[in-house]
Amino acid sequence: MPEPTGFDVTRRYVRVIEHRADGFVEFRFSIGDPSLFVEMMLGESAFDEFCSLNHVELLDPVVQSEHEDDPDVDHEIDDWDWTMRDAVHRRFR
Repeated sequence: MPEPTGFDVTRRYVRVIEHRADGFVEFRFSIGDPSLFVEMMLGESAFDEFCSLNHVELLDPVVQSEHEDDPDVDHEIDDWDWTMRDAVHRRFR
């Protein structure tokens, strides 16, 4: 079965979510399509090695609002528009 047009499994993407104070990097890793990703966390040196080994294309980092991690601020999230990071840092209705 042929692959869908536009989906190139040789392309790897990383979008940094946060460089944490504890030395870890939270990021999204994608193969073929940046909108399909897994959330990962690695130490800074392991992250650099991971990116090098996978020949990733770095995408613009995730921009967070100043209230992103505030559980008392009501964030409108569609039923299917959330990530594991959202589940950890936000309250859902």
